[in-house]
Order: sequence, then structure tokens, then C-alpha cells
Amino acid sequence: MRVALFVPCYVDQLRPEVGLAALDVLEACGIEADFPEGQTCCGQPFLTAGETARARALAGRFIDVFEGFDTIVSLSGSCAATVARQFPLLAPGSRGDEVAGRTREFCDFLADHALAGDGEPDTPWGAFPHRVGLHSSCHALRELGLGTPSESRAPARPDPARRLLESVADLELVALERSDECCGFGGIFALEEEAVSCRMGLDRLEDHRRARAELIASTDISCLLHLAGVAEKNAFDFRTLHVAEVLAAALPERDAREAHGVSDGPR
Repeated sequence: MRVALFVPCYVDQLRPEVGLAALDVLEACGIEADFPEGQTCCGQPFLTAGETARARALAGRFIDVFEGFDTIVSLSGSCAATVARQFPLLAPGSRGDEVAGRTREFCDFLADHALAGDGEPDTPWGAFPHRVGLHSSCHALRELGLGTPSESRAPARPDPARRLLESVADLELVALERSDECCGFGGIFALEEEAVSCRMGLDRLEDHRRARAELIASTDISCLLHLAGVAEKNAFDFRTLHVAEVLAAALPERDAREAHGVSDGPR
């Protein structure tokens, strides 16, 4: 199986250590992933801004870059949702459909390979002794179906990010009052509706604080960057980590983790 890692543009520019942590985790699980250097943005920002023609051009480039890979693993639920749901519309025909069908969110892909079929952990990582609040990405939850939103009456679906975190020794997932509520980021929404966006982010932080979380983890760095900014503005003592960074920090091989700056716990 040829696996390619898609690193979203904002991860590459603002939190590149997330991509390095993901490669460490995949390697520890026996999965060799390529990083095609020609990759760029998936086009999601242009879609949310109504710039369909520009989004279509980026979708075409994405398809060209990742052609030939059996699986494309995305480090963002929102980017994975863009490829899976929008590419068949942006690039009509077999190529758009094929790349959409081969794209998986990181935790969704990893849970299939790092956890035994019966749900019992069969993982390479050790302990991570922290209280963790899991922030559910709206796109991963509601567009990709990775978990069950509270407004749904459909049968419960497992959340792969939660399953992975539950497999880490000494990691305590805190119970949130509104575990699937939006953080308020929403891309362009955070710019056009700043006050509402910040109020939503503050509500989420208050929920994590009431649950006594030490750090907030998520599948989407965009959500975490927003929450980290609101936390700093309001003097909240929270640190944020992508789920890949939490798993990398729990790997027994400390040298690689120290090189990526994630071995000393949350930040």
C-alpha cells in the first residue's frame, strides 16, 4: 500500500511539528508514508470565500500530485472533508471521485491500523499522564461521520480520535458538558464575525476548564490555533496539541520526539 501524507498549508506554515509527529507515529505503527513535496492547499479557503474557480484549480493540482497513491492521509478533518465531499464536484469525472475515495483523515486511518479489531489497544506508544480535553472538529464529526453529533438520532458511530487517545496509558479524557460544540473558527467566519467567533471560543475554553483539562487535543490545528489565541487573550492556561502530537509524545523512542519538541508534554 502506497500511503501519502497530506499536510495542510496552515500546518506547514504555522505548526510544522504536527507533520513530523504524524510521520513518527505512522512509522512506529509500521506504516511508511511519502510526503509529495509538490503539494499545496486543497482549496478549502477559496471555497468558503466563494472563489470556486480558484478552488477548482487547486483541486486539479491536488489530484495531479497525489495520483498513484493508494491512500492519502490528511492531518485535518476539514481538509479531508473538502477532498471527500467537494472534489467530485470541483473535478467532475473519475479522477475527482477516485481521489475523494482514497482520502482519509489521520485518526480515521490510524485507528484501523493501530487498534486491534476488538477495540483493545495494540499500539506502540506508552504513557502520557495528562488530563486531556478532546475538541471534536465540526467537519470531521458532521461531514466525515467520525463520531456521533448530539443532534443526530442515527446509530452511534465510534470517534477514531477518541479511540486512539483512550489507548494511551495514563491519559485521562475529561468529560465535557458540550463535547461536540463548534469552537467558532469556521475559516472566513472568524474574520467576518469576530465577536461571535471569539465568544464561541471562550465558551469552549470554559467547558474544558470546568472539566479540569490540562490540554486540549483535536484533529484540526485550525480549531486549536483559534482556541489558543482566545486562551492567550483571556489569560487561560491551556496548551493545545494535535492528536498526532499526543501520540508521538507517548512513543517510547524519546530521541525523535525531543527533536520535534513534543516530548515534554503539552504546550
